[in-house]
Amino acid sequence: MSISLTDNNHGSPFSGSSAVDDDSIGLKHKLRELEISLLRPESDVIDSCNYRFSRGAHQSGSLAGMNHNQLMDMIPRLNLKEVLVACGRALYDNDMSTVAGLMHVLEKMVSISGKPIQRLGAYVLEGLRARLESSGSNIYKSLKCEQLTSSELMSYMGILFRICPYWKFAYTSANAVIKEFVQYEPRIHIIDFQIAQGTQWMFLIAALAKRPGGPPSIHVTGIDDSQSNHARGGGLNIVGQKLSEFAKSYNVLFEFHDTNMISCEIQLQHLNVHPGEAVVVNFPYVLHHMPDESVTIWNHRDRLLRLVKSLSPKVVTLVEQESNTNTSPFFSRYVETLDYYAAMFESIDVACSIDDKQRINAEQHCVARDIVNMIACEGPERVERHELLGKWRSRFTMAGFSPYPLSSSVTTAVRDMLEEYDNNYRLVERDGALYLGWGNRSMATSSAWR
Repeated sequence: MSISLTDNNHGSPFSGSSAVDDDSIGLKHKLRELEISLLRPESDVIDSCNYRFSRGAHQSGSLAGMNHNQLMDMIPRLNLKEVLVACGRALYDNDMSTVAGLMHVLEKMVSISGKPIQRLGAYVLEGLRARLESSGSNIYKSLKCEQLTSSELMSYMGILFRICPYWKFAYTSANAVIKEFVQYEPRIHIIDFQIAQGTQWMFLIAALAKRPGGPPSIHVTGIDDSQSNHARGGGLNIVGQKLSEFAKSYNVLFEFHDTNMISCEIQLQHLNVHPGEAVVVNFPYVLHHMPDESVTIWNHRDRLLRLVKSLSPKVVTLVEQESNTNTSPFFSRYVETLDYYAAMFESIDVACSIDDKQRINAEQHCVARDIVNMIACEGPERVERHELLGKWRSRFTMAGFSPYPLSSSVTTAVRDMLEEYDNNYRLVERDGALYLGWGNRSMATSSAWR
């Protein structure tokens, strides 16, 4: 099962409308005010890539109280961003009649093959429906793409990897840091909490094989997730075999260890650390999935950091989305989700044509599920729980880590990687970390700890 979205072809969970008094002077005055204050051209609203929806959040109340027919008549002049914000605000305020009308309006305005904001709107609408129907968890699970063949899912994930630099940002920055810390180490143990296909370590193996004096022995411990497992068509033994063959081609002594469990289940005995190994730990876009103290007394997010600290690692690399959706109230989280993914859809858009079928499939199967989860789910069922770097700093510090300011060579490696992408991507160094942005909107951060 997957979310099936076609252009402007949605069945609303609500129905019904109220009568319109066309002779009402008050209504005409209200409509005129809306036209002036809300119904601006799209280009007037996109005045910044940062907090695209903040103005709509303040003005969304102007749409409340309008009935179905009024809203339908105004669709050609309505601003989609502000309708999305107004719908979220009405849901937060439990104004269900307004939610019903605005969701029906959204059905006419969104499209999975339209502009970035229309595509985002289509998946936000599904999230709103799922929240109302308390089906967010089921939809999120179905959108893990397990209804696709492995080759289809791998293809869609590959599209996003190719056209956007977000994963390459993680691989490139982390590998550059790790190379600095292990340049003189004879035995290296890499613990990767989101190993996926293992591609990152092929780049590192190739680089370390050229090290003066010969390559080190490399031991990789891989930790898996269900989506990567399905995309591979099997377990981590596939990754281990691929990496072993690659290392052999470079005459690098290699060992692979499969933990055969997800991150939040990991205990010290599962990591297979050998005496004399220089341990490095990689957290690429994974810690935000760990439930924290707001979800469970076990607080796996901080527990894992303490566990890793007990290994006395040479360095720990962290790459995360720069977004604040963990403990925020629904409406704040909703607006933040709109803002973040509006930037992401814009960044995808510059690399693909508007009706690109592969792009549509990649967004639908590999991005939409995160949006639905953040909007529709609460408690343990909401697994997309991003935090800003400032919060990660606090968590790492409490676990006993100190920040390691990224060097100029790390920055240079990332800048070189970004040369092949649109020039609207930005790279900023701040407080020893790297921020990858789309325009003025920070999208991801890379930092190192020891």
